[in-house]
Amino acid sequence: MAPPDLSKIFDTIEYPDAYRITYLGNAIVMPAYDAVQRDFGLVRAEYILLVCLSHYEELTAQDVARIARRPRNTISRAVHRMLKEGHLERAPDPNDGRQARLRITPSGRALHEEIATYLLRRQEEVLSVLSADERRILSGILQKAALHAATLD
Repeated sequence: MAPPDLSKIFDTIEYPDAYRITYLGNAIVMPAYDAVQRDFGLVRAEYILLVCLSHYEELTAQDVARIARRPRNTISRAVHRMLKEGHLERAPDPNDGRQARLRITPSGRALHEEIATYLLRRQEEVLSVLSADERRILSGILQKAALHAATLD
């Protein structure tokens, strides 16, 4: 049996852009995260911690949840495991005793760099159908929409 023609849903769904963006995101990250879990034993939230802390000097778990738009309890569980594995370090927040400041360790940074290649490879595979100009335009549009989405509840 042939797979269904996806243009039918892409062209008729009530929220086509959101559906297409979700489909593309899933097409990139799901196979990559499956490989990351298989090869490194990390779940998505654990890698998200490494991603965020690789790009910020210091964050709280709440900051990571906001940046990644992931549930706080999922990030909190990931923090405990990544601390235990030595990929993160924690220090009390001098301004809020209920919060802890997180930093990535050298082993966490090295792990992030290795895993990032999985996602980059999959991204390139999915988007290889686009020309360089189309990729540049897509990147700009996605950046603009994502920055706006960050201002919404």
